[in-house]
Amino acid sequence: MDRFTFVVVLVVILFFLGGPLPSRAQTKKNSLTTTASDNTGQEIIGKRVVFLDGQTLDVDDAWKSGDSIWIKRNGTSQMLNRPVKLIENRFKAAAETATRAAVPPKNTPPREPLRTWIYLNDGARLRVDEVRQVSDGAWYNRGKLTIFLARERIARIEVEDPNLAGEEWKEHSWSSGNLAVDQLIKQNSSRFGVDPYLVFLVIEQESQFHTRARSPKGAQGLMQLMPGTARRFGVSKPYDPAQNIRGGTQYLKQLLTMFNGQVDLALASYNAGEGRVLDYGNRVPPFKETRDYVKKISARYRNHKAPDTTKTKMSVPRR
Repeated sequence: MDRFTFVVVLVVILFFLGGPLPSRAQTKKNSLTTTASDNTGQEIIGKRVVFLDGQTLDVDDAWKSGDSIWIKRNGTSQMLNRPVKLIENRFKAAAETATRAAVPPKNTPPREPLRTWIYLNDGARLRVDEVRQVSDGAWYNRGKLTIFLARERIARIEVEDPNLAGEEWKEHSWSSGNLAVDQLIKQNSSRFGVDPYLVFLVIEQESQFHTRARSPKGAQGLMQLMPGTARRFGVSKPYDPAQNIRGGTQYLKQLLTMFNGQVDLALASYNAGEGRVLDYGNRVPPFKETRDYVKKISARYRNHKAPDTTKTKMSVPRR
């Protein structure tokens, strides 16, 4: 059989077998993506990332680039640094889809797009079209410009929904700029019954979301747990975000319970220790660092509409 005849026969065989074999890259990508066959025809609303430890993360999109997995949510893209088991499609519930099809659309005004803000450590903020997180900072798009910001300049990233009234968007769209950290905050806040926005504010004040932060006094990680506090709440790896946020949120919940939901006393205890607050008759101790800490977080928290389920409240300041 000559070379030309061999090529023709090979093409015919591949055609009847269903086309050319997938490339190595295609095979690797498909191994990370699954689509449930019984959801065929339903509307896809996003992706779900399943990590090797069993935790999941819902995002707008996810894709593989080289050996890295990237995700996108609310206009923010970020490379994952945790091992991923698979990526699957998220579908709109069948009942919701059927109801939507049965009810004719109303003449409602179009929804405004989400607004993405980058807050800088010097107090300024930038409104951007899209943000892409990388290990040493973030690239953001603004019109036709693409600009890089170093991580040490970024305080936080928030996504505002202008379609929600007043301050309501804050209940849903705060962001640390790290989607995995945001998910851990929400999971642990739900587990221990603490307002996630309060946990977010504590982490921002304590570490500016730097997972390897360490204070001169020995406090470690995102929520700056002292070694004794870490041991008390079973945190063996204080620089692991999952353990650190779990232990810090559990500690914050314990303080809120101890002081009957009074946020300023819980914050004072988190900063100076509950013993100091008790020593001063359930008042914020007269230490400048502690009072500045409580004032800064409380001022922002007062302007946030906390969910009714948290049962956290501000106490009346006593001098």
